[in-house]
Amino acid sequence: MTIYIKELKQSFKSLCIWTASIAFMMLVCVLLFPEMKSEMDSVSSIFANMGGFTAAFGMDKLSFGQLMGFYGIECGNVLGIGGGFFAALAGISVLANEEKERTAEFLLTHPISRVSIIAQKLLSVLTQVVVLNIVVVAVSLISAAVIDESFEMKEFILLHVAYLIMQLEISCICFGISAFIRRGSIGIGLGLALAFYFMNLVCNMTEQAEFLRYITPYAYAEASNIISEARLDTALIVIGIIIAVIGAAVGFVKYTKKDIVS
Repeated sequence: MTIYIKELKQSFKSLCIWTASIAFMMLVCVLLFPEMKSEMDSVSSIFANMGGFTAAFGMDKLSFGQLMGFYGIECGNVLGIGGGFFAALAGISVLANEEKERTAEFLLTHPISRVSIIAQKLLSVLTQVVVLNIVVVAVSLISAAVIDESFEMKEFILLHVAYLIMQLEISCICFGISAFIRRGSIGIGLGLALAFYFMNLVCNMTEQAEFLRYITPYAYAEASNIISEARLDTALIVIGIIIAVIGAAVGFVKYTKKDIVS
C-alpha cells in the first residue's frame, strides 16, 4: 500500500483546503438559520412562484422555514457543487500526474504491476471523497446542535448517502478520463462536473430534457426529491454505480496498455 499512502500524502493539503472550505460554508449556512427562520416562510412563498427557476432548484417542494428544507437547498448546493468539483479534480489528475511530473518511468521500474498501481491510486481518490463527506456530516450535525435544532435523520442520512455516491461516480468517470490524458487537465474535470450540474438544472426545468436524468449523477442527489419523498431513486443510483464502474474499468484497461511517456 506504499503508493496508496504516497498519494494520500501528496493530496493531503488539497484535501484539507477543500474540506475546510466546504465545511466552513455549510457551518455558516446552518448557523445563520435561526436569524433567518422567521422570514423564511415569506421567502418560500416568493420562490414558489418563480416558475422555471423554482423548479430548477427544487424550491417548490421544500420549506425554507424548516431546517431540513433550508439545509437541502442552501447547504445541498454547497456540497453538491463543491464536492463534485473536488471529486472531479481528484480523479482527473491521479493517473495523468505521473507523466505530467515526469515520474512515471521511475514508478514503473519498481517490481509492482500496473494493475496494483492503478488500484492504489483509485483507492486513494475514493478515500479522499469519503473523508470529505465524513467531515462535512460531522460539522453539519455539530452546527445543528449549536443552534439547538435537529435534522430529520432519515432524510439527512439519505441526502448525504446520495451526495457521496454522486461524488464517487464523478471521481470514477474522471479517473477513467485521466488514463487518456498525458499532461493532466484541471479544466476537463471542472468542466465535466459543471456540465453534470447544469444538466440537472435543465431536466428539472423541462420534461423534454428528462433523458438527462439518466446521464447526470446530480439527478439522484436532488435534495428536494430526497427530502420531500424520504427515499432515494434506486434506479438512477444503480445506473450511476454502473457508470462509475465502467469509468474505473476503462481507466484500468487503458492505463495497463498505455505507452507511458517519461
